Amino acid sequence: MSNDTMDKLVIFLAKRDGIDKLVKTFQYVSKLSHWNLDPTHPDLAKRAKNWEVASGLSRKAFRTGRFLTGFNALRRSPGSTPVLRSLAVFANAGEMVYFFFDHFLWVSRIGVLDASLARRMSFISAFGEAVGYVFFIIMDYMMIKKGLEEERRVEKSNDEGKKEVKRIRGDRIMRLMAVAANVADLIIALADIEPNPFCNHAVTLGISGLVSAWAGWYRNWPL
Repeated sequence: MSNDTMDKLVIFLAKRDGIDKLVKTFQYVSKLSHWNLDPTHPDLAKRAKNWEVASGLSRKAFRTGRFLTGFNALRRSPGSTPVLRSLAVFANAGEMVYFFFDHFLWVSRIGVLDASLARRMSFISAFGEAVGYVFFIIMDYMMIKKGLEEERRVEKSNDEGKKEVKRIRGDRIMRLMAVAANVADLIIALADIEPNPFCNHAVTLGISGLVSAWAGWYRNWPL
């Protein structure tokens, strides 16, 4: 018997990335709620802010040890060409810096370490995050371009050709979702690195966070 929607939801939430995307949705829905409610309903806005902060801290706890993912990716599958391998080194190194220093940001925000460290840890973590996203976006762009070239060469008149085209198109959709999520998260990272009115606006952050979360939902949802 094939899995129904409830089965798929249970499988999705059993994954660390799955629960992260759910809590990320809570975090940025509550951010937008706080922005909307603050002028007229300050009490409700405060509750929304508390939900946002709690969600953000919870996500940091879920990401404990996540920096090892980038290291393992480089160890196991660094890339099929020298260019992709070089890009993978920078992308995964940036991600490793992001997740590693995110641990210190988390414990400083909950009071285990000096709270004054939070700003410095946030900058280092966001800088590594931004570097990683730039190189991941470049890699996905290259792979999408390669997929389009392969699709044009595939013979579509037979069953094998049709299956190959379906596979290429499925991979392209996943990579487009990854690009959408990485661009959105890059905007959030830039708000920490170089605060500015556009990136730091609640609506910009809220929409970017939801785009990233929902692209992640799509990519992690069981087939």
